[in-house]
Amino acid sequence: MADEGDVLTDLNMNHAAPNGADTQPSAGVITQYVKDLSVENPNAPAVYQWTEQPQVDLQFNIGAEKVNEEVHEVELKINLTAKTGQGNAYLVELSYCGLIGMRNIPEEHAHAFLYAEAPRLLFPFARRVIADAVRDAGFPPMLIDPIDFNGLYLQQLQAKQQQEAGAAGGDIPPASGNA
Repeated sequence: MADEGDVLTDLNMNHAAPNGADTQPSAGVITQYVKDLSVENPNAPAVYQWTEQPQVDLQFNIGAEKVNEEVHEVELKINLTAKTGQGNAYLVELSYCGLIGMRNIPEEHAHAFLYAEAPRLLFPFARRVIADAVRDAGFPPMLIDPIDFNGLYLQQLQAKQQQEAGAAGGDIPPASGNA
């Protein structure tokens, strides 16, 4: 019967390249964190007497920045504004980031991971930060609906390809201003 050391050696050594080089593609979240958080409750305490249901505006943006050859910082920016006819009830701005490690992944797959999969992995935690911030401002927690980051990524990619195809095809953009 093999002892535990043999099992660990087998698991670690049988998948490595013969020369010791790691050639298997791998990607994952190293850590995640709140980079910036702003919560405003500009009309307190009067806002707690308002009876009108607020209109909610949610905006988000995704960015990625290379930290080194194998690590990128993916930033999920979320801006949430709730307002009524009487004014702003609350405003929350969150910059939620994750350090994403990637090794041996082709560029086209790395881009998709950074702008679709990584935000999908970070979003539930950013969603909780937003819900807690709104609750801590004295309102019912704002539970943001799930977002299909993969679908949005594909839409953006298709729009970019169509735009490039139009430019390459010699389409002349409409003129602006007076002729």
